[in-house]
Amino acid sequence: MIPLSSPDITDAEIAAVTSVLRSGRLSLGPELVAFERALARTHNTADAVAVSSGTTALHLALVALGIGPGDEVILPSFTFVAVANVVAQVGATPVFAEIEAATLNLDPIAAEQAITPRTRALIVVHTFGIPAQMDAFVELTQRHGILLIEDACEAIGARFDNRPVGSFGSLAALGFYPNKQITTGEGGALLVNDPALATRLRLLRNQGRDAAAGWLDHAELGFNYRLSDIACALGRVQLQRLEEILALRARAAANYNDLLGKLDELELPPLQVAHRALSWFVYAVRLPLHIDRDRLVAQLAEHGIAAGRYFPPIHHQPAWRTHPCAQLSLPITESISARALALPFFTRITREQQEAVVDTLSCLLSSH
Repeated sequence: MIPLSSPDITDAEIAAVTSVLRSGRLSLGPELVAFERALARTHNTADAVAVSSGTTALHLALVALGIGPGDEVILPSFTFVAVANVVAQVGATPVFAEIEAATLNLDPIAAEQAITPRTRALIVVHTFGIPAQMDAFVELTQRHGILLIEDACEAIGARFDNRPVGSFGSLAALGFYPNKQITTGEGGALLVNDPALATRLRLLRNQGRDAAAGWLDHAELGFNYRLSDIACALGRVQLQRLEEILALRARAAANYNDLLGKLDELELPPLQVAHRALSWFVYAVRLPLHIDRDRLVAQLAEHGIAAGRYFPPIHHQPAWRTHPCAQLSLPITESISARALALPFFTRITREQQEAVVDTLSCLLSSH
């Protein structure tokens, strides 16, 4: 079986985790502090606050920024459903806008057209590790006086105009699920430049506890969104290897483009985008319209090759069918979502595995 994704864990990560287990300090300890400081240094931000997942990072961002009932938040529909879920969970209204066909990121023009007097924030997702057009989004949000939140859960290490993604917005979320470029098993983080906001995020992360007052003193309603020192130790060592990991993934993407170049019917992802350094999360091709994608995925599985549909539009998800957004027409989003196919892609994928994927895919496509 060639999996869709696979974490890259070395002896150094195992040793770091083992050291924490032997220390007896499993939560809110020195590894948490070290991981947060390393994340902030990597992204040129004043601080970072580690949490239990990328989803909880996004939820905490909305809560800390005071977004709630009566507010609208603009975001893409071509992304993981968690982004919209957290908006709804704070009582705000998700407003979906169209994406760019080339980068699969939110289109700044479409985003601006979606702004109303109720718009409080705009969530920019750096889709598949391709940075969004951040100069346009910074200018747009400043001009309209709305908050800019970055979802960089798929894009750690990516850069726009040589500046790390995650350093542009009021807050930015990172995710460290096992299919991401680096992993903590489960986990996420918020990047922040405002010290007062960082303090509040830490308070909210830990049941609203006021650390200065005492262990059982809770200043406001909070959450259990802590990330263990075990996870932070794993993440800290993974982060030290980030450049190596990104280079291996970039090479794997280039290998796919080389091997798939003979299949004229496929649209391949770009290896380079102007003003941007990519951080490869997944490798997704676009199939011709006549191909039955679900049948193709099943056939690949029969040959021991995993593949995925990245991403079904959020406004077409079963959980959102009763929401007014279900009636939206987003032609680019819907067209690409219907044709996108993610191929096996992970840090240690071998050229031989990629050749097997491409050879099998080629044979199956010829039979459709």
